[in-house]
Amino acid sequence: MIHPTAIIDPKAEIDTNVEIGPYTVIAPDVSIGSGTVIGPHVTVAPYVSIGPDCRIYQFASVGAEPQAVKFKGEKTYVKIDRGTVVREFVTINRGTAFGTGVTEIGENNLLMAYCHVAHDCKTGRDVILANNATLAGHIVIGDYVTVGGLVAIHQFVRIGEYAYVGGKSAVPKDIPPYVIASGDRAKLYGLNRIGLQRHGFSKSTIAALKKVYRILFRYGMTLNEAIERALAEVEHLPEVNNLINFIKSSERGITR
Repeated sequence: MIHPTAIIDPKAEIDTNVEIGPYTVIAPDVSIGSGTVIGPHVTVAPYVSIGPDCRIYQFASVGAEPQAVKFKGEKTYVKIDRGTVVREFVTINRGTAFGTGVTEIGENNLLMAYCHVAHDCKTGRDVILANNATLAGHIVIGDYVTVGGLVAIHQFVRIGEYAYVGGKSAVPKDIPPYVIASGDRAKLYGLNRIGLQRHGFSKSTIAALKKVYRILFRYGMTLNEAIERALAEVEHLPEVNNLINFIKSSERGITR
């Protein structure tokens, strides 16, 4: 299952049933899980772990040194979890010693063509990055997030679970969970109601989130005032608490 023109370092650990296409280069200190398929002309640099049942398409670059002037060649990592698909010309850079030390792509992600994931980023499970989505360093993306095409996200930004970021957006601040955001610079446009319905959220949960959203972002109060009112008026469902705690823990500021 390994093409004879592929260059595989003897120190790479390749599990069973792995397919590696022509002219692909696999460096030392790389591990590849069972059932993964790596296409032609892919480069996998050192210190990369690729889980089982992944698919990496032609001309992708995984594990190259970060594009950070403070990086001094330290030993850092890339981890790609089970079932993730990496399409053509995607670039994923290693972590840094001044960050978490690892760039992590979660389970069942889809990274469409030409996406870039910079150093120390972390994505949750079932995340979709559409074509040309660009993540600067130290970004954290929650589970079930969709990021549209041609989106640029500023370093250190967090995007909460089940959020949807519309295409051609510039995102300089944190985007709360469960919402739709879009624009340059990104603004909020309500709950990601259709996405929540598709993921099985109950009508009562969606209604509670909608009420919290109105209090937080439509009533013209400061965030601290709005949080106090939301805690007083809305049932403390796990999703409601998650939304409020995300906002309270923001360091970059919240998209409004």
